[in-house]
Amino acid sequence: MNKNINKFKFKKNILILGIILTFVFIIYFVNIELKNRSLVDSQYEGKIKSANLSIDYEINQVMKDIDKLGLNTINVPIVITVDDINSDIMSIDNNSKKKAIKLIKKLNKQGISTILEAYPWIKNGELYETDWNPMNKKRFFYNWQNTVLNELIEDVANPLDVKVLNVGSNFVYLEEYQQNWGEIIDFVQSKFDGLVTYRTNWWYTRKGDLNSKLSYEQKLNNNFFDKLDFISIAAYFELSDKSVNTVDELVSALHSSTVNNRGQNIKEELYNLYKVHHKPIFFGELGFSNRENASSQPWNHVPSEIINDEEQARCFEAYRRVFEKEDWINGFSVFCVGKIDEEKNFYPSKESIKIIKSWYK
Repeated sequence: MNKNINKFKFKKNILILGIILTFVFIIYFVNIELKNRSLVDSQYEGKIKSANLSIDYEINQVMKDIDKLGLNTINVPIVITVDDINSDIMSIDNNSKKKAIKLIKKLNKQGISTILEAYPWIKNGELYETDWNPMNKKRFFYNWQNTVLNELIEDVANPLDVKVLNVGSNFVYLEEYQQNWGEIIDFVQSKFDGLVTYRTNWWYTRKGDLNSKLSYEQKLNNNFFDKLDFISIAAYFELSDKSVNTVDELVSALHSSTVNNRGQNIKEELYNLYKVHHKPIFFGELGFSNRENASSQPWNHVPSEIINDEEQARCFEAYRRVFEKEDWINGFSVFCVGKIDEEKNFYPSKESIKIIKSWYK
């Protein structure tokens, strides 16, 4: 009889302990989530509503675009000169730096926040940062930290009260060096007074394609994301295989991409990134050309010769409908503004401007 009573008490105690531990874990993760959100919220009243600038931006046009789009933030690039795709040597372009300082001072007077970005300009703009693959990785990380980020913090970010520093963008061949990025983030956070982010490049998954799934899992489990205040995404996800779409079709494609019959659930995969790291997700580049096929190749500034301002607007509207009310999304940055000419196919059309301005109203 006593043995049965003792067994019952033991099981009861185990059950109580299990319940207590469950509540402890719940409270722990809720506190982490609230802490991460409060860090971002302390810098912004509401969501980040930003735009990226082309490197040849004109300051007067930037100020017009802020009003036109109803922005509270601007992503300001400073050109980092790189000779070739395998180079581990880089330098800050002084003219670009001076121009950025002049702009940020003007933004501060208008109450507009700044995201500061070191923008690799490889082989005079012929090559992209997504292809940058330095031969000597150790030297790259040393120079990126000490030649680039340290100077930007000391000369620009801290003196001008920059709100966010982007420590890197779309480094496809460098992102796997998680320990190095972790050390850079620690260094930046020890010196910089604001928030720290990193912009990771878009990806795709396809049903039955193991390699794409493994690539996504690698990104999902990237441990240096845990150190960031929020995770930025270059959101050039391929949505539809149609050249022209309805908004409803594009909304559906964000839940199941029709490009190459992939069936990629983009919204779910973004949410998984948030769940794993407990960090808000920011669309650090959200842009579409003013052309047909804009949704199938959002990264391409000329996916078609046929201009279609309405298709560009429908792409923005689909993202707005799917993500505007999600509390785990902390904002977006439109790619790109600051100069208008015949080559700026990503510049928002009048139809797109109306949608962007209404976002987060």
